[in-house]
Amino acid sequence: MTLDSATVRKVPTGPARKGPTGIEPARLTAGQPGTARGSAAREGKRAVIDGSGVYYKTLNEQIREEIEQGAVEVVLENIVGQRYIGTGLAYPDVTVAVNGVPGNDLAAFMNGPTLVVNENAQDGVANTMNSGLVIVNGNAGDVLGYGMRGGSVYVRGDVGYRVGIHMKAFGASLPLIVIGGHARDFLGEYMAGGEIVVLGIGDDDTSVVGSYVGTGMHAGVMYVRGQVAAHQLGKEVRVEEPGEADLARIAAIVDDYCREMKLEPLEVLERPFVKIYPFTSRPYGRMYVY
Repeated sequence: MTLDSATVRKVPTGPARKGPTGIEPARLTAGQPGTARGSAAREGKRAVIDGSGVYYKTLNEQIREEIEQGAVEVVLENIVGQRYIGTGLAYPDVTVAVNGVPGNDLAAFMNGPTLVVNENAQDGVANTMNSGLVIVNGNAGDVLGYGMRGGSVYVRGDVGYRVGIHMKAFGASLPLIVIGGHARDFLGEYMAGGEIVVLGIGDDDTSVVGSYVGTGMHAGVMYVRGQVAAHQLGKEVRVEEPGEADLARIAAIVDDYCREMKLEPLEVLERPFVKIYPFTSRPYGRMYVY
């Protein structure tokens, strides 16, 4: 039997649920699935896209279209929670600026561009990122740099839990995360390569990292400004004073970070650092050997 449109039962959808102010809350943030595009303006090689209410897939399509049409700078305005911004972008000479708070997995799988967030960022920034630079001019959430294989992430403020988890060096790529403020628990968990630097700028009295630092870590290195007590460390890592080569590397990282953040590197370097590293490359080897 063939059903026509008159035969098929229609399911009533009703009006959109409204909040206490009469505004539809779901449409205030990351947009709804659909094809509605944000208004765009071009000025030479600079493109500005209004992301207000635009669904994340549509927004990412617009970003790519502007780049393919010659834009080397793309500015996103009115961003409120859109996920996956910059995912998979592979344009090394392009800068994407985000005005607003992007959603999870910003710059996931990114290959080469510079992505600048001028407010806070949510969870999963630089998830499995391969190359490029992410700058967050605010705070960032949990699992920043998950599985990150290359490139750099600079955060001006604080970060959440499990930052750098499963971070790894890949070939000649050496991923780098620099945190200007504090980091919460499980920093560098299961870290398999790369570098993490925690500066704790403005805090010269307390520890700038949480507990369980380096749990399961089996490669890579972390440099933390100030002291880290033994009870804050995972069982797989050790802490010591940096050597000359470490100090030179710290100075180079801090210099580049401060250049991007417009800070004075000498002030950051006044407080001593500690080095945290794994004492074995196979922390769980005994669990699988009989």
